[in-house]
Amino acid sequence: MSDAAAKPGRDEDAGKAARIGINAPIRAHELNLGFKYEISAMHDGEKLKQCFQCGTCTSDCPIARFSDTYRPRMIIRMAQLGLRDRVLSSDTLWLCAACFTCTDRCPQDVEVASVIRILRNFAVREGFMPLIFRELGSNILRIGVAYEIPELRLKKREIVGLPPLPKSDLNDMLKLANATGFSKTLKETERK
Repeated sequence: MSDAAAKPGRDEDAGKAARIGINAPIRAHELNLGFKYEISAMHDGEKLKQCFQCGTCTSDCPIARFSDTYRPRMIIRMAQLGLRDRVLSSDTLWLCAACFTCTDRCPQDVEVASVIRILRNFAVREGFMPLIFRELGSNILRIGVAYEIPELRLKKREIVGLPPLPKSDLNDMLKLANATGFSKTLKETERK
């Protein structure tokens, strides 16, 4: 068997790394040296390169305390190194609660939570969006809220004398979703 046949191709290797997860060995062909500049060009991404990996963001993160995989520091480092495909396809990216504790405590004033938001936006543009977020988005467009309230719960509210829940204006919701491109983005990620 030839060497070319024995070694996986670049795309195959990158896909394998994405499936393996963020802790897989780094291969030179995975590095996108312009990625950090792409992030730095976005609002609140300007200070990405100032992160010196002190770990304050991870040590103070309430999600990292209860997760074996979520480490804001690691996500920031992957972005700095240019591991674009790996970070954008990672489910770990979506664990951030957007509480901004990491940003508040960063000694370099890196907008860690905002960089993660930027990365999520990039991920969605590339077709990476976890199923749960697609379902929540679909619910918002279909019924105006992220979670459908069961009929039994609505009846219990009535029995105990609670007021009815406010109704969503679906027309306004759809206008906003169309104007922002959310409807189109949601449909595109469902196809991928």
